[in-house]
Amino acid sequence: MDSVLRVHGRLGSRTLLITAAVPLTGWAVHAVTLHKRLAATRKDPLTGLLRRDAYTARARRLLARHGDSATVVMVDADHFKQINDTAGHPGGDAVLAAFGARLTAWAGPHAAVGRLGGDEFAVVLELAADCREQRLAKLVQMLHAPVTLDGGRTIDVAASVGAAAPDVLGTRDLTTLQRAADTALYDGKHSGRAHLATTMHGTAPSVNGRRAGRRGTAVWGRAA
Repeated sequence: MDSVLRVHGRLGSRTLLITAAVPLTGWAVHAVTLHKRLAATRKDPLTGLLRRDAYTARARRLLARHGDSATVVMVDADHFKQINDTAGHPGGDAVLAAFGARLTAWAGPHAAVGRLGGDEFAVVLELAADCREQRLAKLVQMLHAPVTLDGGRTIDVAASVGAAAPDVLGTRDLTTLQRAADTALYDGKHSGRAHLATTMHGTAPSVNGRRAGRRGTAVWGRAA
């Protein structure tokens, strides 16, 4: 009788474990699905880059962590309306996707890379002063390489790049740095070079960061 009870006891424990595993497995599947949905809301479906809110949160963390060794970079595609007009919206989408891939490759896995809307992108990464010039020039070169469409057709593309650094502007505030980088970008719009913001760009009033014609930017890259 004792042995029969022991067998039933062992079977009962095993049954209990199996029964308990069922809801846990169901919850794990649900958690994975939830995580995928959350990731989809955080990323732009066309480029795979972070959307504005997700980018902003990550960018602020990186600025707090890296301080003066960080750099904020703003990127605008040049003549994008013309691309849409001549190659259609599929061509325009291909260019945006290519820019997203190039920015990701350039910035590396630890950066915050976001599509802020339309043809406007932003990057925050660890990029110290002693390698800033070389890296920004490389980014300009990458963004000026032609994009190949389905069917083999290529499109000539270009982008304007502005950058701002905490060690230059004396602040780690993301909004201030982005405004300064954006103003520097428009100083050198269509120039084929990256422009680094000076202290003037951090204090200059602007409308949506769009202000051209200011002086005092350092420029890196290739001529248009």
